[in-house]
Formats: sequence, C-alpha cells, structure tokens
Amino acid sequence: MRKKVIEVENLVKRFGHFTANDNLTFEVYEGEIFGFLGANGAGKTTAIRILSGLSSPTSGKVKVAGFDSGKQAEKIKKNIGYMCQKFSLYEDLTVKENIMLYGGIYGLSRSQIAERTGILLDKLRFREYENKLISELPLGLRQKLSFSVAVLHEPKIVFLDEPTGGVDPITRRQFWEMIYETAASGITVFVTTHYMDEAEYCDRISIMNEGRIVALDTPGNLKKQYNVSSVEEVFIKIARPDASHPPAPSPGSG
Repeated sequence: MRKKVIEVENLVKRFGHFTANDNLTFEVYEGEIFGFLGANGAGKTTAIRILSGLSSPTSGKVKVAGFDSGKQAEKIKKNIGYMCQKFSLYEDLTVKENIMLYGGIYGLSRSQIAERTGILLDKLRFREYENKLISELPLGLRQKLSFSVAVLHEPKIVFLDEPTGGVDPITRRQFWEMIYETAASGITVFVTTHYMDEAEYCDRISIMNEGRIVALDTPGNLKKQYNVSSVEEVFIKIARPDASHPPAPSPGSG
C-alpha cells in the first residue's frame, strides 16, 4: 500500500467573506508527481501556503509529512522543500555560498553541508560556476540550482510553484528529468504549472476552479472522461465550458 504524505479533508480557507479554498479533499502519495492546476484566482497558492505550513486553514484537516498543518507548522517546514514562482536564491552570493547557506537553514551539519555541496556541484556540472554570483547565471541554470537546493536536505515533499516559467524548452525538459529522478528517490513532488503539456508528465493532476477541486485523476483517465486528446483541452472544458473557440489557457498563480 502506498504511503500517504499529504492528507487533506474538507479544507476551507476564508478571508473575511471570501472563500479561497472550498472544502478541498485529496491525498498525495510518497514518490508521486502530483500536478496542481487552476486558472488565476482558483485558490492554488492559498492551498500551497497551508500545505507548506505558512498559513493555517479556517477549518478542515490537513496533514503533511505526518504533521498537522494548524498545530505543527514548524515540523512541516523541516520536512519539505519549497521552490517558489519567483527565484528564491540570493543573487549577491555565489553558487557555493547559496548551497552552504541553505544547508545551514535546513539544519544540516557542517560535514553534511560540505559533502552535499560537492555532490551537488558535480551532479549539476557546476564546478565552473561555484564561485560565480547567482546574478551572473542564466535563468535556466538558476532554476536548476534552486530546485536542487530545495531538495538538498532530502525532504519528504518538495513544492514547486511554476518552476519552469520563462525558461527555454530544452531547459524545461532537463528540469523535468530532475523531477523524475527526485520522485524516483522517494521524494514527493507537488507542482503547479501553467504549461499544460507539463501536466501530462504528472502521475495525477487536480484542477481547481473557483476555490474547489473539480477534477482529480491521472492525465490519461481525465482525457478519456472528457473525450479529448490533451490535458489542455480538459482544462478548457472545465475552466471555460461556454467558450466555443477559447484561446490557450495561461493559468498563473492562483
């Protein structure tokens, strides 16, 4: 039986009279690549903030890595990695300094930091960049490094918020190879993306609309259910059911 690493039951998050998350219920499993999709304002970012221990639910049950989101947020933070939509490393530090800094933030020992820094630099083939400032690196290299740093402490789950935004197709493919490798190691990957072709790479996807999860299954099953040939068409049918000739969707952070 697959181990559950995220358990959400009847999650509600309100801001005054506005309901951002309306009775969300879903589970995510160890080593799974789980896609979290939705148009602007659908409620994705609010949900991710709760799952990562940055916000508390108004009501409902949320367990992440075995810990209660409302009561054990600090323990959740120690068991997850997070790569936000905007680049999160320090541009005025070098590649090596960033790796070592985050290793310390994640609570690794000096020997662990030294060992994993060397492994990471070799794995990414970044030895020539280790003393370069982050600000001097191309976006694609920054994103690869940011993802690698997010899993430096070998968390149970890593949250990726539109991680490939703005990078070229080759870098996007290489980035997804890193995601597959990470999931194969047992780390759960929880990813939001506005590229519908990337949703096809996920083991399962959920689609949010107006604060609710309106679809949740494998990409293949959803395409069969909606009788379409791509996840993009599934998304259009759900998010824009009245549009006869809708433009390509571009859901950003919700």
